[in-house]
Amino acid sequence: MKVLVTGANGFIGRALCAHLQQGGHQVVAAVRRPCGLANEFVVDENSSTWVQALSGCDAVVHLAGRAHVMHEDAMDPLQAFRTANVDASIRLALLAAQAGVRRFVFMSSIKVNGERTSLDCPFTPNDMPMPEDAYGVSKWEAEQALQSIAQASEMELVVIRPPLVYGPGVKGNFSRLIQWVRVGIPMPLGAVHNKRSMVALDNLVAFTALCANLAESPKAAGHVFLVSDGDDVSTTELLHRVSRAYACKARLLPVPTWLLNCAASLFRRAAAAERLLGSLTVDSAKAYELLGWQPSVTMDEQLRRMANVAPH
Repeated sequence: MKVLVTGANGFIGRALCAHLQQGGHQVVAAVRRPCGLANEFVVDENSSTWVQALSGCDAVVHLAGRAHVMHEDAMDPLQAFRTANVDASIRLALLAAQAGVRRFVFMSSIKVNGERTSLDCPFTPNDMPMPEDAYGVSKWEAEQALQSIAQASEMELVVIRPPLVYGPGVKGNFSRLIQWVRVGIPMPLGAVHNKRSMVALDNLVAFTALCANLAESPKAAGHVFLVSDGDDVSTTELLHRVSRAYACKARLLPVPTWLLNCAASLFRRAAAAERLLGSLTVDSAKAYELLGWQPSVTMDEQLRRMANVAPH
């Protein structure tokens, strides 16, 4: 199987390319500038470079796009996200369909479903999309546009909406939390009783590769999947697991969540507090039942792998 992977130099992209190559597949690693990847193909805004990259490909895994950012500096965030996540996805999908690509796997986001769930009511693929920010809106609009292209062509579409992805090389808030645990910074997160679904990089990569493989997942065509490790944890439990993996002590203070929420609102950090204190869980049953997929790595195993490669 020959697979083109966009965003090949990113956190998920590098791991996916390596996984596919180890599985004996031919990979076209699409990048914007040379970065030393095996089988990399430098593309630009010129359609001709994409046509060359897509030649002979059986599948496309589209990871590239404008990621969610904590501190937005664009004058019009929604337009910036639409340009990168909607318009670019449409152009690529049209070229892929014209090139005879048989399956297009789109990495969307759980933010299409929304920002929060109750403790006993996880998101499912059949829920009405309720994106709340520009990033989530752009991903939902891209999904709809890609569905229209797939319906008008012979190219199959598979959509994956992952929750928080973690693994070696993770950045952002998750990396920051790990660093705070490692250096022993006291955190007021010792009494958080929420539930969060997460997906290990190894699990997401394996599932994405499965969805790209027409022979192994013919039933995936036309479906939306939510995937996680199947091990929902509270923020407090997560930090304890991090401390065990990194062989250090988590200094957690049992501050009531209502007080943390009040402080977050006072300092206009409600969105950040939501990600630490609120619940967001997903139901991965469709992936299990339709494709027979199971997570191959536990949360504790993935955290230990992260600890093993972390600088000391």
